[in-house]
Amino acid sequence: MNIEEIMSKDLVTIGMDDSLKTVKAIFDNASIHHLLVVESDKLFGVISDRDLLKALSPNIGTLAETNRDTITLNKRVHQLMTSKLVTLTPDAEISDVIEIFNNHDVSCIPVVDDKDKPVGIISWRDILKAIKLE
Repeated sequence: MNIEEIMSKDLVTIGMDDSLKTVKAIFDNASIHHLLVVESDKLFGVISDRDLLKALSPNIGTLAETNRDTITLNKRVHQLMTSKLVTLTPDAEISDVIEIFNNHDVSCIPVVDDKDKPVGIISWRDILKAIKLE
């Protein structure tokens, strides 16, 4: 089975110069864990909800919040994103995905076409759902 059959195709993308405030708003309002960082339809990076949690002060949104805490929301996506990506094409096999997850410290794999345009994303959840269906 190739990954095109099981990858998530409903992509949420963000630009490299968008603020972490925008990233936080997306993660707060959508049940996703990764954003693809795209410029001119080309994939440049990935930012996860865990990346955001590590970058922001835990005081944001609380009575203890200070100006210093909110300043972190002004950082830009390119300052936090993972740019050394491991990607696959839609015709890759599930075994390729499992090999990448076993050999790289990644929580998702962007799926791109031959021009590095993102066409999907695959995570362990997608693999587990596919195995369950077999």
